Amino acid sequence: MSETPFFVEPVAATNFSFLHGAAHPAEMVARAHGLGLKGIGIADRNSVAGMVRAHVAWRAVGGKTGGFALKVGARLCFADGTPDIAAYPTTRAAWGQLTRLLTTGNRRAAKGDCDLKLADLLEHADGLALIAMDGSAELLDRLREAAPHLWLAAMMPRAGRDGRDLARRMALAQETGVPLIASNDPLYAVPEDRPLHDVLTATRLGTTVHAAGRRLAANGERHIKPPAEMARLFALCPQALAAGQDWLDCIDFTLDQIQYEYPHEPVPSGWSPQAWLEHLVLESAARQFPDGLPEGYREILDEEFRLIRLKNYAYYFLTV
Repeated sequence: MSETPFFVEPVAATNFSFLHGAAHPAEMVARAHGLGLKGIGIADRNSVAGMVRAHVAWRAVGGKTGGFALKVGARLCFADGTPDIAAYPTTRAAWGQLTRLLTTGNRRAAKGDCDLKLADLLEHADGLALIAMDGSAELLDRLREAAPHLWLAAMMPRAGRDGRDLARRMALAQETGVPLIASNDPLYAVPEDRPLHDVLTATRLGTTVHAAGRRLAANGERHIKPPAEMARLFALCPQALAAGQDWLDCIDFTLDQIQYEYPHEPVPSGWSPQAWLEHLVLESAARQFPDGLPEGYREILDEEFRLIRLKNYAYYFLTV
């Protein structure tokens, strides 16, 4: 039996790309894992809302220990004509950069929209791994100056001009030194999802499937494809598949690195939250018991302080 070719799908959308994606995050993760891909990148349109569901699905298929990677990010869609760019945080700090970037766009727009400019990305690009879905040499040069990692996407959607488009992208990659990375740019998990995607497209366009005509996708190729098929499609550009390994290796961030943190209460300069809490408690105790704490009270307080310190609950008790 021949060895399964290496392939990771770096730019997949889910139904959290509202009226664009036609599959749940869990379906996309499970399909990629089942086909033998080495990993999948989930990047919804100007949103990270579906990432927790994707992460739960990834853990359910044993991805944490099974050699199947999930990378979470966002597909940035711009209001200034810049081609879409998929952005993936490489570290926990970069996740903060990405969410601040999305917040910037959301605050400018009406609810449900996101108004992003290329300048916004350039300002927040530190720590992000970027995949330009298209673009000029000038755009790639600007992105490379701002971000530590950059690729140019290459797709083969069986649209009749695949060969010409791939040749153009290969020439652009050679001119700029930005490597190509292969993607099917999937919007759904399996070919059978194509009718659902047509319905979603017609809904987004405010028309019916019958009336939408050529505004619908030309074929049903925007699903997750197996490695062998991707290797065949990219036989003239195998480096685009191999680039997926570099993309995986540069991203250390997973949602496991995020934990809930209670909101911080104001604490005077020079005080830790725990020390300030203990100071306030003992100050109050002195007012209530001017002749000194009754027998055993101090022992109880010390035990409570120890538990609060152990659980890092000082901010909560400062709120209370």
